[in-house]
Amino acid sequence: MPIHIEGLTAETEFVGALDCGTSSTRFILFDQHANVVLQYQTEFPQYHPHPGWHEHDPLELVESVQTCFEGVVSQMQAAHISVTAIKAIGITNQRETTVVWDKQTGRPLMNAIVWDDARNIATVKRLADQGGSVDSLKDRTGMPLTTYFSGTKLAWMLEHNVEVKKAHDEDRLAFGTVDSWLLYNLTGGLNKGLHVIDITNASRTMLMNITTSQWDDSLLGFFGLKGNILPEIRSSSEIYGHMEGGVLAGVPIAGMLGDQQAALVGQKCLRAGEAKNTYGTGAFLLLNTGEEVKYSENGLISTVAYQAGPNTKPHYALEGSIAVAGSAIQWLRDSLQIIDSAPVINDLAGSVKNTGGVYFVTAFAGLFAPYWDTRATGTLIGVTAYTTKAHIARATLEASCYQTRAILDAMNADSGVPITALRVDGGITNSDLAMQIQSDILGEGVVVERPAMRESTALGSAICAASAIGLFGWDVSKPETLSQCNTAGKSTFSPALPEKTRAKRWRGWNRAVERSRAWVEEDVSEDEE
Repeated sequence: MPIHIEGLTAETEFVGALDCGTSSTRFILFDQHANVVLQYQTEFPQYHPHPGWHEHDPLELVESVQTCFEGVVSQMQAAHISVTAIKAIGITNQRETTVVWDKQTGRPLMNAIVWDDARNIATVKRLADQGGSVDSLKDRTGMPLTTYFSGTKLAWMLEHNVEVKKAHDEDRLAFGTVDSWLLYNLTGGLNKGLHVIDITNASRTMLMNITTSQWDDSLLGFFGLKGNILPEIRSSSEIYGHMEGGVLAGVPIAGMLGDQQAALVGQKCLRAGEAKNTYGTGAFLLLNTGEEVKYSENGLISTVAYQAGPNTKPHYALEGSIAVAGSAIQWLRDSLQIIDSAPVINDLAGSVKNTGGVYFVTAFAGLFAPYWDTRATGTLIGVTAYTTKAHIARATLEASCYQTRAILDAMNADSGVPITALRVDGGITNSDLAMQIQSDILGEGVVVERPAMRESTALGSAICAASAIGLFGWDVSKPETLSQCNTAGKSTFSPALPEKTRAKRWRGWNRAVERSRAWVEEDVSEDEE
């Protein structure tokens, strides 16, 4: 069936964004005003072979990408739009997820270990003992030793997978995050594909020195890794290469960022002091700290926000990560089966005025910032005979909002300048109820701002790609050039909850967190993990 797109002319140009997330991949075309013109999305399988484990098949990730490309091109053909209207593509990806492949075959050596996989608890404990504490690498990486980051996952692979260890010893091993793996395949794969990682993803590996923006031999030595497994570190906005084969052959790939850094750019938080929160599978709050690395004293991590081009200085950010946000809603749907679909949670949670004293600490794989407790466990507390599934649904929405407040409080303490506006995006932000709950929990002084077009992650990678080729006049290093980008339909939420009630509920949340902590026993064997 033909597709009609209003305002389209023969001169219309687009920038594409490939967004490979934790549960799905999508390809989106944006115009010069950051309007979504066409898009295609597909889910890919999730593998949980043991409790606490989470894997993806790297080949299925590549397949999902090609499916999305073909879906959008099919729509373009139906609308009589030439593929040549796509001037560049940006890539954004789930961060920390660890992929290893054989340089001689181009094939994965095992399934990718996903960012929220916690199988490496014992590995992290060994490394922390080796370094003296979980913070032993923080001066070089900005991060504590946890199950979260790629370096500890890669160390686990070498310890437990014979094929990975053999490939490493024989100099056949290639390591990358999802951006690296996709770029390698999209630019030709074996013998031709580029082995490159952008600086934001590199900063999540624990192998890059955050102050030099280079791989660090001392960090490689700490993890027992060879330098020849590593991709080349590049900026977030430059032409890396061109699509090789397929329906988009020849299109330049010109932007790459980890998904949360991409959302920071997409929300146009390009000046120091600007912050955003993305509520996806997890939730991730980033505060732009400018061209200076700021180290947290309150449980946050220091990370690269973006690098606007190969000849520019990186911008940095303080980040607080919540492991479980939207995935808790999926758990209600798929495991508890108390809702039929994710959107139903809004009506169910809205049918009660509060949680009836129920708190849900969604620590399915431990707690991330600012708590950093890998031994914490999911805890539903305050349940009585009065409790209904509606109370549990509302407590699920509140969980991400309480953790967001904990992170925001830590950011205010570290920066010394209170954050007055929080820009939000991600699936949960489609719910007015959830955003009002967020505002009520944050309290006076912080306005929650939600754009009408909430594909901020995809938009961030598109902005970087367009900036690299000079498209639309967008320039990541000049925020004023994005003044007309995604400006329509902003909504704001302000608190309506009395301060006394807010303080009482905040105390209850902190009590619930304390009861969730240190539950997993330290002597759990690797097999039990």
